[in-house]
Amino acid sequence: MLNLKDDKDFSVLNKIYEINKKKIIDLDKKIEEVANKEGYNSTNYINLSKSKARLKEFTDNYEKLSKIMEDIEYAKELINNEKDEEAKEFYKKELNNLEEEANKIEKILWELILPEEDEKNIIVEIRAGTGGEEAALFAFDLFRMYSKFADKMKFKIEILDQNFTDLGGIKEIVFAVNNKNAYKYFKYESGTHRVQRVPITEASGRIHTSTATVIVLPEVEEKEIQIKEEDLEMETFKAGGAGGQHVNKNECAIRLKHIPTGIVVTCSDERSLHQNRAKALRILRAKLLQLQEEKQEEELRKQRRQQVKTGDRSEKIRTYNFPQNRVTDHRINLTIQNLEAILDGDLLPLIQELQKNEAVNKIQELLNLQDN
Repeated sequence: MLNLKDDKDFSVLNKIYEINKKKIIDLDKKIEEVANKEGYNSTNYINLSKSKARLKEFTDNYEKLSKIMEDIEYAKELINNEKDEEAKEFYKKELNNLEEEANKIEKILWELILPEEDEKNIIVEIRAGTGGEEAALFAFDLFRMYSKFADKMKFKIEILDQNFTDLGGIKEIVFAVNNKNAYKYFKYESGTHRVQRVPITEASGRIHTSTATVIVLPEVEEKEIQIKEEDLEMETFKAGGAGGQHVNKNECAIRLKHIPTGIVVTCSDERSLHQNRAKALRILRAKLLQLQEEKQEEELRKQRRQQVKTGDRSEKIRTYNFPQNRVTDHRINLTIQNLEAILDGDLLPLIQELQKNEAVNKIQELLNLQDN
């Protein structure tokens, strides 16, 4: 929450406000030039107008926040100077309303600092890591957590592939989250998640440490990543799984190998070979885009999200400690003492802190460029 105008967060937002005002002036000139040369329906004109609208949204909200901060100061003065208790209570309610409004606008501003994400669905993979059956049970807990979070956000989940253990754990699950805003919220989940608890398989009551890995990929349209048929090796097999829910005596499950890259994907969730192949290609396209982006990032040395390759305990981004009822995100050193709520899908407060941290880093990069 913001405190006063000398608050560090407010000072940072003020710097971005000044930068954005100058950008809007520059964009106005470019937009006018493009309109004269290419017309109002040109791609350049539309893109420049969108960029200006986003910058304007930030400056408008910042100006609104500045006015509210002044009103908060004035309300505090009235409370301190007022002797009538009834009037004082009225001012306190007004102050509370102003502070709530300031918090809402502050969250909007931090989100506007972040780059606009592509309006795409995402594909999420969860795999059991180190820890045997307990790791598989934890992977199921993570899937349940994301399912509940998606439900709270009104996002739709679509299972693409799943592999359960006999105890109901998940060896691996792949699912799509269908909503244009999904990546904005889920992208911070990529990495190794660690759990510390007494497993149901542990008779002595000893606390174990297990892991599961999560990978979040923007879904790719067919026209963006084209896959040649001659680059594919296809193998079919019988679908199966714990409980026999999707067991099919026919060979309807599919395994696709992309020969140039060696990437292998499987899909066995549907009852027809055609449907499983279509879903497998969706996963493969997302993985190929990921590989392409990783190569570009390595060449350009850009610091963007890193996808985990193993489930080693040392590669943790977050710890879920059951005995201490806490969740700790190690990237921002944030601990929340409400494990049950997090596992029930109450991820938004944590994600908003991660968004804010990313925004602060982006701001620092921006300010460094301004200094140079």
